[in-house]
Amino acid sequence: QVQLVESGGGLVQAGGSLSVSCTASGRTFSNYHMGWFRQAPGKEREFVAVISRSGDITNYADSVKGRFTISRDNAKNTVYLEMNSLKPEDTAVYYCAADRFQFTTRQYEYDYWGQGTQVTVSS
Repeated sequence: QVQLVESGGGLVQAGGSLSVSCTASGRTFSNYHMGWFRQAPGKEREFVAVISRSGDITNYADSVKGRFTISRDNAKNTVYLEMNSLKPEDTAVYYCAADRFQFTTRQYEYDYWGQGTQVTVSS
């Protein structure tokens, strides 16, 4: 089992920046590709970003490319999502997820999920 706990969400004005993090426990963190997903009110959960086990490969949704950066610190068992130039449409609950085998954007491939952290961007 892998336990994931997100933190760092909050309220920010449009154009601002915010970072969220996700700390893992229970298994060897560096064995897992890590993804960020989000779910806005009334919408389905969607892919945001993914980072490989070693951190050398990343992939982003088109909607966040150039504004968001995913990174990880395997020594701290933590994955980060730095969000810049935030827009009201970025408002959502942000979830991190861990995948043992697949470097993927497909959420059904992920094995473990955090409880989510709320990010609200005001206009």
